[in-house]
Amino acid sequence: MTVRQQWLAVLGIVLVLGAGLWAGTTFLGDEFYEVRVGTEAPGFNAVDVIRSDTELKTLSDYRGKVVLLNIWATWCTPCKKEMPSMERVHRDLRDRGLAVVAVSVDDANMETTIRDFVKEYDLTFDVLYDRAELFRAVYRYTGVPETYIIDREGVIRRKWIGEDDWNSPANRRFLEGLLGGVREFEGTELNDARQAVPTP
Repeated sequence: MTVRQQWLAVLGIVLVLGAGLWAGTTFLGDEFYEVRVGTEAPGFNAVDVIRSDTELKTLSDYRGKVVLLNIWATWCTPCKKEMPSMERVHRDLRDRGLAVVAVSVDDANMETTIRDFVKEYDLTFDVLYDRAELFRAVYRYTGVPETYIIDREGVIRRKWIGEDDWNSPANRRFLEGLLGGVREFEGTELNDARQAVPTP
């Protein structure tokens, strides 16, 4: 093989790889999107199962608020442990612009179970239901619970895998900072060493 033929072969490989990358990002763009700190939070829609069986809420419904977006399930023990702290921080900070939004990723036809859970834990924040089972494709979560803190501009400022005390002094300082307009924090991408409970 001559030097010219070698260069043509290399050029051919580069063109094939470039075409594959272009096709992948064009037709499978969402598949390559990584949900991480510093990126815009992906939109979603989920059923507001507490108020209605049909009403959908989207991320844009919370525009201008700091959002604590929690992905959970009724069977998840760590989820049950952290719900009271989410309720406390919700009651304390909702009037300052915090929206706590918990999206259940329970199996189909679990509306009654979710409503019973909300009543048992006396939850007053928004509890939604991913009835269409689209959340995994959008947020790429690996288990439950998994939580995202989204600032007023829709940017993810913290991603947390596993349960946490959302009413702890450190978490309250973080949330209050965002509510007050602080946009930069040291160590914003904090991932709990514990693993989220794998979703069945």
